[in-house]
Amino acid sequence: MISAGKLDRTIRIERAHRVIGEAGRVTVAWTSVATVRAELLQADAVEVAGPHGITSTDSLAFRLRHLAGITPADRVAYDGRAFNIRSVKEIGRRRALELICEGRPNG
Repeated sequence: MISAGKLDRTIRIERAHRVIGEAGRVTVAWTSVATVRAELLQADAVEVAGPHGITSTDSLAFRLRHLAGITPADRVAYDGRAFNIRSVKEIGRRRALELICEGRPNG
């Protein structure tokens, strides 16, 4: 069971939808699925060597009450930024979810 006192952050779960514009061009629009309270478990900045040099990503882990239908295709909006969901882990039997998210740093 998650203590309500630990859910001290507000996150928004967003889902991508393809939109066809007037010229027939397909773009991706993100719409809000849910706004929930969550616990921030971990926040890290990680540097990775890639083909174009060293890149940096921010990694966040959130725990929230169970919410059906959340997948890695969704994303989390937190603190004015968008983070891709890398993994969704169910805790207990539909008690909670742990979301591992990553995104590029601001700047």
